[in-house]
Amino acid sequence: MAELLFYKEPVALNREEHKSMKINAPADFSYTRETNSVVLTGVEFAKACRNFPIVFTRNGDQVIPVAVLGMRDNENLFVDKEGQWTASYVPAYIRRYPFVLANRGDDQDQFLICVENSALQKRRGEALFTKEGEETEYLQNATRFMQEYHQGFLRTTAFTKKLDELGLFQEMNARVTRDDESSVVLGQFLSVNEDALMKLTATAADELFRAGYLGWIYAHLISMDLFPELARIMNERGEAA
Repeated sequence: MAELLFYKEPVALNREEHKSMKINAPADFSYTRETNSVVLTGVEFAKACRNFPIVFTRNGDQVIPVAVLGMRDNENLFVDKEGQWTASYVPAYIRRYPFVLANRGDDQDQFLICVENSALQKRRGEALFTKEGEETEYLQNATRFMQEYHQGFLRTTAFTKKLDELGLFQEMNARVTRDDESSVVLGQFLSVNEDALMKLTATAADELFRAGYLGWIYAHLISMDLFPELARIMNERGEAA
């Protein structure tokens, strides 16, 4: 569903090369218009579950949670014609743009701060470095946000790995019916099997509780009731068209 979305040419920031450059970030969320899902971290589930269905997708040997933004490819139901975000929560994956972290070679603990090349400009935007070559507060805040996001993502992969080991995932499809009685199906994804969850041993359940994972699980399960809301938005979009 979602890998490195939105970025076409991310470049590593260089203190010398980009000393005089500024970041001209997008003025709206039009850049998200053609994606139907984005990656979530577990700490986002509590807010995200009020807005979007939260499902899981298998990516190689990892299971990744994503917020479902649309039922069809290249469709984000939460961005209007003016590029404004219509939900009450904006996923962190989207908020970090145009910045992103990249691994420095084979070292998984060392990162490069990268930015979408098209956002770099000389005249307009937020400065990255001072005249003395020091990082501006803007860049420091962006770096801190990305580091926190990365730590949240690591905790989330530990969460999904544990659920996978416990055999809690099941494969599902989602179907919504529009007012004209046509159906739209979201392709195969994973969700937590509540029956399997109820059958866990007391030891396994206690481990999930103490890790803080139970709240994430139930936020995911609650969010699954939001698929009809996607159908409602699709119907409204159809009427507007």
